[in-house]
Amino acid sequence: MGSKIPTQDVTPEKPASQTIELYESRRRIYPKEVKGRFQRIRTVTLWLLMAAYFGFLWIPFNGQQLVYFDLPHRQFHLFGTTFWPQDFYLLALILIICAYGLFFVTTLFGRIWCGYTCPQTAWTFIYMWIDERVEGSRNQRIKLDRSPWNANKIIRKTVKHTLWLLVALWTALTFVGYFYPIRELIPDIFTLSAASGWAYFWVFFFTAATYINAGWMREQVCLYMCPYARFQSVMYDQDTWAVSYDFNRGEPRGKRKRGVNPKEAGLGDCVDCTACVQVCPTGIDIRDGLQYECIGCALCIDACDEIMDKMGYPRGLIRYETEHQLEGQKTHILRLKSVGYGVALMAIIGIFVYLLNARSPIDLDAIRDRGQLFQTNVHGWVENAYTLKLINMDTQPHRFRLNVRGIDGIRLVGDKHYEVKASSVLEVPVTVEVPPESLENSRYDIEFEITAEDNEALTKIIESRFIGPARGY
Repeated sequence: MGSKIPTQDVTPEKPASQTIELYESRRRIYPKEVKGRFQRIRTVTLWLLMAAYFGFLWIPFNGQQLVYFDLPHRQFHLFGTTFWPQDFYLLALILIICAYGLFFVTTLFGRIWCGYTCPQTAWTFIYMWIDERVEGSRNQRIKLDRSPWNANKIIRKTVKHTLWLLVALWTALTFVGYFYPIRELIPDIFTLSAASGWAYFWVFFFTAATYINAGWMREQVCLYMCPYARFQSVMYDQDTWAVSYDFNRGEPRGKRKRGVNPKEAGLGDCVDCTACVQVCPTGIDIRDGLQYECIGCALCIDACDEIMDKMGYPRGLIRYETEHQLEGQKTHILRLKSVGYGVALMAIIGIFVYLLNARSPIDLDAIRDRGQLFQTNVHGWVENAYTLKLINMDTQPHRFRLNVRGIDGIRLVGDKHYEVKASSVLEVPVTVEVPPESLENSRYDIEFEITAEDNEALTKIIESRFIGPARGY
């Protein structure tokens, strides 16, 4: 009873003074070029993306570019379909489909979009390819940057930046060419005869943006500017496939000679060669675990597989894997998050397809003459004046027949047939007259109808208002 309970002083020591850098200076990254199965897939997807971007606007279709955003006429031409301002809800659905598609893919496969199809990744890939061909391998580039300025360095830097600027200029011309016909833009730009000064501004702007983003900023765009890198983590869970390091197999790390059995040496399969770090375009060490900087490009997988082949070890020390699989558990593909995104995606696609098929290629609008409510002609009939807009959103011209109904004896004065060119709007002044004995009230609802004479199924009916004299007039 007289023994004392031992005590221990747990008073925390006063922490040492620390300096925290609020703004970290950029550390230049020199990614090493690597070949492998995933890089072959990545190369194909990136070049297909490039071919689509640079090629679509050179493909003619019904007298237009295959993809052309005609802002002055408020028409978007996409793969043979023309979208008008009244169709913007369809364009909104396209954007929603793209967003949900990205969410769905991210839930299953992580940031595979970033590594294989993101434009920032694609253009950085081109610029890094130029670096490798002009300045040499990773070690040669590091040595060149650290060396004093001399003739060799000046020539190589000049050639590299010239190629960077040429790629940036061609990228800018192509982008502006989606809004300004490309076959007119290029000669207009180089002969200084562009219809608008904005064309020069946007070409310069996108040239500078491409040159800076893909040439100088590179991974900084992914790490700090792209919002997707920040919110994509909420779509991850333990069943999401991501580039992962097998900690149980790789640890403890250690260097050894080729052919050494790691178990006999008391080591894991990781030889601590840092090849995975040297090839990473964002400069991270995947062995530290899942990080938001990882873009899922699989460069580290191919680099590690190459080392494993040389050492005689099985591939897959770094691989696409889920957290559950790394822990020896089962991966669940069908789960609430993936099913939810998938169902929402299919539902929106279904709605889009239905609305696209139900969309009429013709439209009609009626604007009353606000200067005069009505007038009486020499025959005593009451007349109203309108301006009709006959809208042909089809890719071929149509001849329309115009009709009006809603009041006994109502009829159109003048021509009832109009030719409207493809993807155009025809404004026509129209006069409607009604015999006075048919007018018991001062206001009537009437209907205008247009029908394509070459296709009776193409018809559009709209309502308008006919105003007559009040009783006792």
